[in-house]
This record gives sequence, C-alpha cells and structure tokens, in this order.
Amino acid sequence: MDKIFERPLYPYERHHDQDCAQPARHTVVVIGAGPIGLAAAIDLAQSDIPVVVIDDNDKVSWGSRAICFAKRPLEILDRLGCGDAFVNKGVTWNTGKVFFDERQVFEFNLLAEDGHKRPAFINLQQYYFEEYLIDRVRELQAQGKPIQLRGCNKLISIDQHKDHATIEIETPEEPYTLEADWVIACDGATSPVRSMVGLDFVGRVFEDNFLIADVIMDADFPTERWFWFDPPFNRGQSALLHKQPDGVWRIDLQLGWDIDKEQEKKPENVIPRLKAMLGDDVEFELEWVSIYTFQCRRMETFRKGRILFAGDAAHQVSPFGARGANSGLQDTDNLCWKLKLVIENKAPEKLLDTYDIERIHGANENILNSSRSTDFITPKSQTSRIFRDAVLNLAETTQFARPLVNSGRLSVPCTYHSSPLNGPDVASMPRRTKPGSPAIDTRVGQQWLIDLLGNKFHIIAINTPAPAELEVDNLTIETLQIPVTDEVTQRYLGDTKNAIYLIRPDQHVAARWEHFDQSQIEKALRQSIGKMLND
Repeated sequence: MDKIFERPLYPYERHHDQDCAQPARHTVVVIGAGPIGLAAAIDLAQSDIPVVVIDDNDKVSWGSRAICFAKRPLEILDRLGCGDAFVNKGVTWNTGKVFFDERQVFEFNLLAEDGHKRPAFINLQQYYFEEYLIDRVRELQAQGKPIQLRGCNKLISIDQHKDHATIEIETPEEPYTLEADWVIACDGATSPVRSMVGLDFVGRVFEDNFLIADVIMDADFPTERWFWFDPPFNRGQSALLHKQPDGVWRIDLQLGWDIDKEQEKKPENVIPRLKAMLGDDVEFELEWVSIYTFQCRRMETFRKGRILFAGDAAHQVSPFGARGANSGLQDTDNLCWKLKLVIENKAPEKLLDTYDIERIHGANENILNSSRSTDFITPKSQTSRIFRDAVLNLAETTQFARPLVNSGRLSVPCTYHSSPLNGPDVASMPRRTKPGSPAIDTRVGQQWLIDLLGNKFHIIAINTPAPAELEVDNLTIETLQIPVTDEVTQRYLGDTKNAIYLIRPDQHVAARWEHFDQSQIEKALRQSIGKMLND
C-alpha cells in the first residue's frame, strides 16, 4: 500500500505575501488543513469566495482516525464535487450487529428503504479523506478558482480588530503577517486559535480509555459494524470491529481508566490483546495504534467576532456513533453559504449568529447522544451495569428492548426545527421534511434529487405550477419541477396532493406550502437569510 501519510502533499512554497511591505489582506483564511478545514475552503472557493488555508503540516494525517462517514456528509461531499472518490474507495455498510459475551443479541439496518443515491455509511481512513479533498483543491485551482493551500505555515498569534483579524505565521524561512476579513478555525481539539482568543470547552471528560488499533490482515469478517459488550477476549469491557479499504481493520478495545497510556500503546502489549480477540492463527500487522478518552464538550459560542470555529475546534464527542467528522462537515455545510452571502452584502452579518444557534443545537444533540452511549457502554455503578446487562439479555428475544441497547447512537442528519430561519409549514406534509430538516434524496427520472440541489436556493414544485426562476433581493431561486412517485409522496407530500418547498443552499428545508405564492416565497427567503432577525 502507498503510505500517502508519509509524503508531503502540499509542501512549503514561498508565497509573495511573505515579501509584502504591508500584510496582505484576504477575504477568508482557514486555519487547519484537516477534513473540516479543507471542506470549508472548497465550499467557499466553489462559490468564488477567495480563501487561503494554512497548516503547520504538509501531509495528510497518520492513522485512520475518523473512519465512518454517514449518508448526509456523503451528500455534502457530492455538493463539494468529490463524493464519488470517497464512495468508490470506501467500504459500504448498512448493517450493524451487537454481541453480549459470545452471543449475538440483535442486528440493525441503518438504511432499510430504497431510493437513495448514497449508503448509510462508508468506512474510509482519514488519510484518504484528506487526500481526496486535496485532489479537489487542485482541481479547483486548475479551474482558476480562488483557493490556496499553504503547508508548513504555522499560526503563531491572532488578533482581532473591528473589520478584520491579524494573523502571525511562522514558516521554514522567516515569519510573516496576514490580514483576513474572516477566519475559520478548524485546527482540531487542541485548537491554538481557541486558546489565543481565551475561549475553552464546557462539558464532560469520562473516566475511561480506549485502544484503537489499525490492523492489516486477510480476514473473512463481513462488511458490518460489530460491537461486543463483555466479550471473552476483553472481560468487563467492550470492543468494536470495522472493515476499511486495503485489508485494514479498525479494532477498538476498552481498557478502563487507571492505565499507563504509553505502556498500553507498545506493540508488546497491544499484540497479545489482538491475538486474544482474533485467535493465534490469524496473521496481522499493526499499522497504527492510539489511545483516546471519551470527551463530550463544546465551546459556549462558535463565533468570536471575525473568527468562526468548526469541527473538533468547536466541539468534541466520543468516537462511538461516528459523530466527530460527520458533525464537522455539517458545520461547514451550515456556515459557508451564510458567510458567502454576508461577504457579498446579500445578507446581514447577524446571519452568522444563526450558525452559532443551529450548530450549537447540533453539538448539543451529538453530546447528548454520545454521553448516553458512553454511560451505557461504561456503566458508572453496579445498578447501572445490572440494568444494562438485563437490557442486552432481553434484546436477544424481545423487540421492545432493542431500542434501549446503546452501542453508540450512529450519526444522523441534524435538523433545525426551532431555527429562527424557518418559514411556514404544512402540518399534513411528512414530518421528516419539515422546515429545518435536510432534504431527503429521491429518484427524479434518471437523476437524484440531492444532485439537483446545488449551492444556492431552490424551489421544489410537486404537482403544482411555479415560475422557472425568481429574482429576490439579488438572489436567484431556480425551480425544480419533480414528478409524483411513491417515494416523493412518502417523503414530500404526505397527505397533500401538491407541494412547494423552499430549499436553502445547504439543502435544508426553509419553508413549505401547498401552492406557489410569490409574496410568501419572498418573505420566507428574507427570513432564511436573516433579514427578519431581531437586532
């Protein structure tokens, strides 16, 4: 296997900004070239917003790290123009199985219905994730889009002013200074930006540790998520097994709280644990080992003046549930269209406050689910353990107990039902496409609805007339007329015969009606871009 994480993909190159007598001014500077920073930069550049990405590294991350990417983030990657690369390389799965001791107690299907372009999940090592985003950056650069990626550019300091931020950067040569109208901090869980502006996390750190091992082996396990409670090879603890591309398997083993992390990461201690799980006759090679602690925390605000925080820089959750990178991509999905409109003077700056509102709601939802998963996986009292074990025993034969089993509530799309940007609703239409919900994919002839919804506002018209295009406050809204099918009825019509949906640039529903009314559309659009927010 070509170990892409060992070679520079965006090596240091001297930039003319370093020779300027006065600091160069940029529209947006993104701090961090991980998955979230790259996704934000691509989103902006596609819309012709100039963006510079800086990172103190020059290569992709070592180790698989985030590996589970859910359907909604895959749809976001499609909108960013690179979803096929991820799905073609990734390992697709919809099924999970839960074991207690040596017994399978139940299994679940995360996408039981047909009519979706993308699967429930793919597994893909983070280094591939970053490589494909860098490939997309290079494509955009070749198209003349305004995006720069600067490796070995380390943030030293950041200061805010009324209309910009000043950024001091260290390079392999001399330091230099940039100015940015806006800064997006995607610099990870230990975010230097967060520390420099005097902000911190609030939340919980759980008293437990988990070993992650990426193992290269030829195994015949099915392409499913397998989770064990109290397995014979890790008594009193838990374990998780996932398949990745290139014959790499992710194994998570719960270790407990009172451990020596450096000792536990040594191969002479890791290998016996893996042999106990896999058997002495299975040959394997360690690719990467790490230890993590459950943390469910977030910043109190994701916006500090001209600085906007996204991904792990803004929030942390435990890995079980695949909510880290998936929620980070939903951060950028929510932020970038709003920032674009503000930069273009098509929306008031207070629209950015709704990034804070909507994504803090998303972070709270993730933290709640991750905390509940953690409490179920690692009971904090004997009573809690008795309850958990009883639930697992009942789940083997009893349907009602299965929803109570919590081996990591897996990532689902975030909905913003209480957002101040939401417009009118029709109660008889399906709940899962209420205002604030992400649009649900469905077939439209030989195409997919999600592919037809791009980076701007759209109207979906179903069985009712609407103009092909509207111009409102210098924003163009295109109409998609989609035919009535069983899928469309189930997902968009419900008990109504016809529908009009206003869809935001991030493919979330802004409002819906039974018939087209231009004055109502205009009012809902102004609401969805923040022009009706209270000062």
